Amino acid sequence: MNYLDINGIKEIIPHRDPFLFIDYIEDYQAGEYAIGYKVVSKQADFFAGHFPQEPVMPGVLTIEALAQVGAVAILSVPENKGKIAYFAGINKCKFKGKVSPGDKIKLETKIIRQKGPVGVGEAVASVAGKVVASAELMFMVGP
Repeated sequence: MNYLDINGIKEIIPHRDPFLFIDYIEDYQAGEYAIGYKVVSKQADFFAGHFPQEPVMPGVLTIEALAQVGAVAILSVPENKGKIAYFAGINKCKFKGKVSPGDKIKLETKIIRQKGPVGVGEAVASVAGKVVASAELMFMVGP
C-alpha cells in the first residue's frame, strides 16, 4: 500500500487550504487509482450558510474531493510531476446521501480511460459504508 499524509499530497497536487479536501491517501497506484479520506470539520466555513439549521457539506465539494483524489493518481505519474489536472467535465453524477459535520468520507477514484492528456475517472464517495455521491470525472492534464 502507498500511503500519503497531507505533506505527501501537497507534493503531488497544487491544492491548498481552504480548498484542499483530502486529509490522507490510504493507497494509490500512479496513473490507475487513489483512495483517500476527509474528516469533515465541524468548523468548516461552508456549514455557516449551508444550512444553519441542518449543516450539510455541499455536494459539489464532495465531487471536488473526489477529483482531488483522482488528481493524486494522475499527477503521481512521473511525466505529470508539477502539472495540474483540470476538470473537463462531469457525467453520471448522483448524490445519494448527505455529508454532515464530523463525517469521515472515503473517496475512491479509478482512472478508467486516458488518451494523451485527457482522461476519465470513475469516482465514489461513501460515509460509513454508504455511498453518498458517484460520478464520472473527465480531466485534462496541463502545465
